Amino acid sequence: MINTNAFQVLSQLAPEYKKTHLKTLFSDGNPRFDEFHIHIPGMLYDFSKQKVDHKIIDNLLQMADEMQLSEWIEKLFKGEKINTSEGRAAWHTALRDIENPLPEVSEQWTKMETIVNELHNRQLRGYEGSPITDVVNIGVGGSDLGPLMVTHALEMQKHPKAPHLHFVSTLDARQLEQLLVELNPATTIFVVASKSFTTIDTLSLADTAKFWIQQSTDCPRALQHHFIGISANPAKMTEWGIAENLQLNFWDWVGGRYSMWSSIGLTIALELGMEGFKSLLAGAYAMDTHFRTAPFKENIPVMVGLIGVWNTNFLDLSGQAILPYDSRLKYFASYLEQLEMESNGKHVRRNGEKTSYRTCPILWGEVGPNAQHAFYQLLHQGTERVMADFILFIHGQTKNERGQFHHNLNIANCLAQSRAMMVGQDSEDPNKVYPGDQVSNTILLNEVDAYQLGMLVALYEHKVFVQSVMWDINPFDQWGVELGKKIALDILNRIQTCDSEGLDSSTVGILKTIWKDNNEC
Repeated sequence: MINTNAFQVLSQLAPEYKKTHLKTLFSDGNPRFDEFHIHIPGMLYDFSKQKVDHKIIDNLLQMADEMQLSEWIEKLFKGEKINTSEGRAAWHTALRDIENPLPEVSEQWTKMETIVNELHNRQLRGYEGSPITDVVNIGVGGSDLGPLMVTHALEMQKHPKAPHLHFVSTLDARQLEQLLVELNPATTIFVVASKSFTTIDTLSLADTAKFWIQQSTDCPRALQHHFIGISANPAKMTEWGIAENLQLNFWDWVGGRYSMWSSIGLTIALELGMEGFKSLLAGAYAMDTHFRTAPFKENIPVMVGLIGVWNTNFLDLSGQAILPYDSRLKYFASYLEQLEMESNGKHVRRNGEKTSYRTCPILWGEVGPNAQHAFYQLLHQGTERVMADFILFIHGQTKNERGQFHHNLNIANCLAQSRAMMVGQDSEDPNKVYPGDQVSNTILLNEVDAYQLGMLVALYEHKVFVQSVMWDINPFDQWGVELGKKIALDILNRIQTCDSEGLDSSTVGILKTIWKDNNEC
């Protein structure tokens, strides 16, 4: 990035734009929106409240060309091994190609549909012969965040025969133990979702669920009725005890944080039916097609990504707020935290050299009305300059008159907050001064449904990819996460064997305090 001609030009221009107050770009009735928005079927992207003009946009587009963004997009869609550190493709786009699916993807859709139909039609039964009524998804990271986010967002569109869905991910087991008190083992099935089927977090919870089933019956084949496995490692699923007809597969070219489009999305299909799940895929596929074919200047993921690079690397903004104005997107910010920070939280370029520039900003967020009474104070009057994405929908949750009033109130709050962050407020009382000058995007969609949600998630996936190309980093590995897992296993073994030899003094001190308090070791 820093070796491009455009980078040098943008670096020279940036100080002037840092000093320019955002509200002055709207002065004298300047119709900035007309020039700085992109409208495609189902989605409007407004970037008029960014510190950009045509000169900045042109140089960002030139930098994209100099960094060979077009070539990288084609590599992504052709399934080339762009995850270089692990020697594999990152081909999640192939999971939602509903027009020309890969044979192996189509095969898994058929297996998913069989399980979904059997459960919806009360043909999937427990060890006593009673129909399954409750499904517990056990997974961490992408195996939890994606399905949880989508099923919560689309709960109002639930299939009439859908089971009760529950999600478990916390390693301390409290979440699972509280749930098991309420459930009937004879009518509960567990979905154990793990790419490797060796993740200790997931398997420890699955083992607790297995013990719960075994304690409830003498039936020797009970486990085969109560566990569905989803993994890229069929041998491990079989070894653990998952019946072959209840095994779903995906592949090493599917990253965990992109896996909800695969059979990991079984719980989504259970809630919506396969037709609803495929509508989610279709929305993502529509965004894929737009991303792959639209000219960069009219390409929403490209422009969102490039403007984010401008904010991060030239305007020195280090925070990104995600602010959806619909309670159904309660878990959307959490989902994006993993997608963005696990992908682009890197300090090493593809060639192994350390970057000399910042990469992924710190991302956080919350449903807008809640956030207004929580951290918006920092955005309005704090010392940090940040960037924000406001996400808004034309249609609300209910169609009655009162529901429309609440939705109008929601729209008013969203637009008011983005405007207040832009213009600020002067006052003789210094406590009431709002500096303003906070940049933001507004993304407007028609409504919260499977298709639109698929579009929205795919937009952010491609934004992350665009930025990874600009920063010359690999967004598809996560060695830092792997290091933490490795060290955790070592410390677990030491806890069980009372061995603290060779550990740092902080870890030793904490372990000895725990052992002493528990009268152990």
